[in-house]
Amino acid sequence: MRALLTAVFRKEMRDHLRDRRSVTSVLGGSLVGPILFAVMFTVIASWNRQDKPLELPVVGRANAPSLMAYLERSGAKLSEAPADYESRIQAGTLDAVLIIPEDYGKDFAAGRSAKVQLVMDNSRNKARATIKRTQALLSQYSGSLGTQRLLARGVAPELAMPVRVEEVDLSTPERLAASILNMIPIFLVMACFIGGLNVAIDTMAGERERGSLESLLLNPVERGTLVLGKWLSTTVFSCITVVVVSVAFTVVAKRIPLQDLGVKVSLEPATALAMVGAVLPMALLSSAAQMLVSTFARSYKEAQTYLQLLMMLPTLPGMVLALSPIQSQMWMYGVPVLGQQLLVSELMRGESLGVLPFVLSTVGCLVLTALCLTQISRLLSDERIVFGRS
Repeated sequence: MRALLTAVFRKEMRDHLRDRRSVTSVLGGSLVGPILFAVMFTVIASWNRQDKPLELPVVGRANAPSLMAYLERSGAKLSEAPADYESRIQAGTLDAVLIIPEDYGKDFAAGRSAKVQLVMDNSRNKARATIKRTQALLSQYSGSLGTQRLLARGVAPELAMPVRVEEVDLSTPERLAASILNMIPIFLVMACFIGGLNVAIDTMAGERERGSLESLLLNPVERGTLVLGKWLSTTVFSCITVVVVSVAFTVVAKRIPLQDLGVKVSLEPATALAMVGAVLPMALLSSAAQMLVSTFARSYKEAQTYLQLLMMLPTLPGMVLALSPIQSQMWMYGVPVLGQQLLVSELMRGESLGVLPFVLSTVGCLVLTALCLTQISRLLSDERIVFGRS
């Protein structure tokens, strides 16, 4: 059996490696996730760089000389606002404009609250860093003046602040980073499905459409051995894609300036290796499931359509976890796709998991893999499947 299995495996590997364009496109396509991740977070980090000068156009600078001096001392670069500042803010060429009314000085001198306006467009992500920095400076200035006024009247500033909230953040840098980088588990699981997609289609639906499946089944090889050899070749491509995507994410996470977003990512080799180990069992199941769908499909195109829909499956638990994180329970690790994404998320958070979650996720995948392969063997004994259905 081993010799026959090896022969089938070699035949499938040789057939698919011969199509270099297909192999290259799969590996290149799997890198879309890491590249998208790198570009997106590099751009967002550039918007939030704290050492970037705060450029703030102002209308009515002469109405509040002390406030202007405070902002300049705090590092803001003030300038006159253009006449069409509202349209420029809406167009995204200006982040925010500070407006000082003419009666600011009158209210300020009378000890009343002097109003200023901060004109902005909160729907623009690029402007949020400038808006937050400006609001923080204005809040600091207001708090400082309020304290000085109370002290001048002989009143303790604490009387104006009955409750003071001190935040005690128990999150670790790894947990904070994991909450931001929650797309990595989704892309890692998707890599399982992307890597074996073309191979699974070609090895079943493709062979039947070319008419080579019948001649292959005429050989003295058991259905199970034949299916196992095809499945192993599909799994190899799926596993290689997972490793390539994992390495790409590890390299990218170290290169992009995530520290500008206030997070620190340290994907150590051991953590990256554990992430690969958590996802690889999913490659076994995804290959078997794709082969099962491809066997049942009537044609190559039909298999392609079904498998593209199947690729949406791994994104669902990831989207739910990203939008509404849940407290993981032990049984969840045994659910394929969900278990892998939970494992990767917990590893990125720096949690100590132990061996049992890995065992449960592997067993869950192996059980479904065996069921899929058994069903494929049965389908290959059906003449309607082998010779095609009308």
